[in-house]
Amino acid sequence: MRIVQVQKFTILMCVLAMPAVVFADFSYQQSTQITGGSILGMVKMAGAFSKQARKAGEPVVTAVYLKGNRMAHVSPDSIEIIDLDNETITHIDTEKRTYSVVTFQQMKDAMEKAHQQMEKQQAEHPAPKAAPNPNADNVKVSFDVHVRNTGAVRQVSGLATSEAIMTMMMNATDQNTNQTGTMAITNDMWLVPEIPGYAEVRDFYLRMALKMGTAPAEVGMDINRMLAQNPGASEALADMGKEMQKIKGVPVMQVMRMGTSTDGKPLPAASEAPLPPDSSQAMPSGGEIARQSATSALTSHLGLGGFGGFGHKKQNDQPPADQNSKTPPPASVVLMESQTISSNFSSAPIDPSHFEVPPGYKLIQTQMDKQ
Repeated sequence: MRIVQVQKFTILMCVLAMPAVVFADFSYQQSTQITGGSILGMVKMAGAFSKQARKAGEPVVTAVYLKGNRMAHVSPDSIEIIDLDNETITHIDTEKRTYSVVTFQQMKDAMEKAHQQMEKQQAEHPAPKAAPNPNADNVKVSFDVHVRNTGAVRQVSGLATSEAIMTMMMNATDQNTNQTGTMAITNDMWLVPEIPGYAEVRDFYLRMALKMGTAPAEVGMDINRMLAQNPGASEALADMGKEMQKIKGVPVMQVMRMGTSTDGKPLPAASEAPLPPDSSQAMPSGGEIARQSATSALTSHLGLGGFGGFGHKKQNDQPPADQNSKTPPPASVVLMESQTISSNFSSAPIDPSHFEVPPGYKLIQTQMDKQ
């Protein structure tokens, strides 16, 4: 998952508890940076050879502009514009000077098509009962979301904040071997009671959810897409909505972790278990690898690419296992930790040009257009 996707996810996670308001202009700034986990070690290593990889470890500053039924996320190399009136999402590549437009209907059709294809594939090509390497087609996925207010307080950018921690568990069970694995997300949020005008953000995403006819976008479009491909996800989304109501206030700092768990427990929050300075970690070995196979299948099933392999060390790089060692393998591994800080909140009027494609940019087709 790219840092921009993580940024969008953390931007949208925590706005369900705000009251509805009359439309008005609102803007703020967010800075997101990968701060730990196995991915950070990989980025540092790749940075010696790639300028692009070096940039991946740097903070990404995004300006968010909201004006009535339009919202723009403006980053150094891209812009995303959501237009509720026209029901479109426009992605602008400022480096290539191109842009593409996807309609809400196209997104809904794509998610429905992916769901139908998955069901058809499962019906036509069921996995053999004795398959040694489980794949996405024989993995049962369930979801578990919880929010807790810890009562902890701290100063963030001169503001008095309180802590809420959200955990999301995506549990995979291989139905052939009964092995289980978990993809986990933990978001450690520091909130202030109120920021004038910020309620506009929640109201915008609630209106977007009505237009899309799907779950509120606060859970992130990538998470929506993952859930839409799994039977029974509607119950998970309903539970998520109930849990999100426990979040009281506006998040001014969030530390989100994504990783794997072999004991079914959530990843610890950053405030509960800070990562060591060198956060590159090895995945569990030995007897734990069997359980990790289900997690690897889960990452494939949810469209998370190669996350199941992040953090693995080469076998010949690991010291021989001590059969008499009393130190258990790690129960969880943090693949990525990112920190997002929000600031510069403003209700000042916004220039409409933020919601327009710059002159001279070329319209290109997306995969959805070609289908």
